[in-house]
Amino acid sequence: MNIALIGYGKMGRMIEQIACSAGHKITAIIDPFAAENKGENCSKISKTIAEADFSNTDAAIEFTRPDEAVNNIIILSKMKIPAVIGTTGWLENMETVKKTVENDKSSLFWASNFSIGVNLFFQIAWYAAKLMNNFPEYDAAGFESHHNKKMDSPSGTAKILAEGVLSILDRKNKIVWETMNRKPEADELHFPSLRLGSVPGTHSLYFDSPADTIEITHTARNREGFAFGAVRAAQWLFSEKRTGVFTIDDMMIDLFRVCP
Repeated sequence: MNIALIGYGKMGRMIEQIACSAGHKITAIIDPFAAENKGENCSKISKTIAEADFSNTDAAIEFTRPDEAVNNIIILSKMKIPAVIGTTGWLENMETVKKTVENDKSSLFWASNFSIGVNLFFQIAWYAAKLMNNFPEYDAAGFESHHNKKMDSPSGTAKILAEGVLSILDRKNKIVWETMNRKPEADELHFPSLRLGSVPGTHSLYFDSPADTIEITHTARNREGFAFGAVRAAQWLFSEKRTGVFTIDDMMIDLFRVCP
């Protein structure tokens, strides 16, 4: 498969390594901030999408910034290039994006986190929340940390985790993301964030009673799991010439038989 990379930072470079080791070819790289003239696998680096050659591209993988993602998606949609979007923080524009992709009969795959491990973690955490409906003595809260270059807070992964818990755990009706300078209300799910150094991403869900604490945590050792998932998503999107808007839940159901 021929892949275009939009964004050539740490994630873009990791995706390049994973894709090439799996036998794929990087045919275009777009990054206005990349200093090199070529990527590690001899693909020319273009400063803008308009400068890049997509004539031999089967799919594009985009990890950039929230303020760039929507424009990139629309351009890729008009070119009918299957797009895998790893950028978070743009979902308030989802309706516009969805209409564009559907009208163009193109394809979009988005996820807040492409790690297969994280998506298994979601299932485990949400099942735990369901069990806790029968044990009201356990309070619930969460916490997430990421590297200090991350643009959004809370993370998209934290939002999906917390919103899933909120929809399942009957005694919680509101998520509080910010620091509290007061006592939390019983129906509030507190889920603060930390940005520190080079942390790739850690998400935890806690259930606490007077007698004990149950902690469910996913810790990413590096970005490899995210990169592998993004390449797998590009394969999944391109393999059946799918059209429309998809999430990682669709791929999990289809490939791994894990129900959302």
